[in-house]
Amino acid sequence: MSTDFPEILALIPARGGSKGVPRKNILSMLGRPLIAWSIHHAQKSKHVTRIIVSTDDEEIAQVATEWGAEVPFIRPPDLAQDLSTDIEVFQHALQWLKDTEGYNPDLVVHLRPTGPARRIAKVDEAIEVMLAHPAADSLRSVSLATQTPFKMWFLDDEFMHPVASLEGVKDSHSLPRQMLPKAYWQNGYVDITRPHTVLEKKSMVGDNPLPYVVDEIVHDVDYPENIPDVEMALKEILDGKEAEPVVSSMQDRFPV
Repeated sequence: MSTDFPEILALIPARGGSKGVPRKNILSMLGRPLIAWSIHHAQKSKHVTRIIVSTDDEEIAQVATEWGAEVPFIRPPDLAQDLSTDIEVFQHALQWLKDTEGYNPDLVVHLRPTGPARRIAKVDEAIEVMLAHPAADSLRSVSLATQTPFKMWFLDDEFMHPVASLEGVKDSHSLPRQMLPKAYWQNGYVDITRPHTVLEKKSMVGDNPLPYVVDEIVHDVDYPENIPDVEMALKEILDGKEAEPVVSSMQDRFPV
């Protein structure tokens, strides 16, 4: 990797077959198509050197191109299904770029178009954290969980079993919340990986993922009822307002 001028690809996956909000990736959001916001974040990043949208949809491809992204290929339909995974999409994109162009970036920044309320400074900070840790396979943005998994259960046909437990501690699910370790959930704000993690380790995270803690509420467009909150959060970012923290206290984070 060149430490002076690393090649950093922003890869924005955007399929055409959204079910929760039909055609959501080109839904108008504060005067721009939804996908245009993630393209904008990549354009304004201090570190991103190339922006590619992976889509199976010709209209999304046209919109992405109009807003400044490259669409050098159309994703195969079998990689744009409801149950298609990130790893399949990233393997296809990176292998295509390697085979067709000989292009192999140092880092790949995953920007999901469904989360447009994103601060560009945080994207750059996450990239800088990844660049400072060459042994890391990836970086994932996470938030402190509002409910502890140590008090959660799986249900089978008859009984239930704890989701998480402390080694050597009987009935850890019944411990006071203050005695339980903090847990974090992946929020999709910004994720970063390396081509060798995806193509050689066949994983999005690899063996050594870094955390990037986002201590603010993360909004996504998954259903129509999410749209007003996402627009409000995006407008607050554009107006320069400080982020609203996820919660105000550990009592709220880990209720008994």
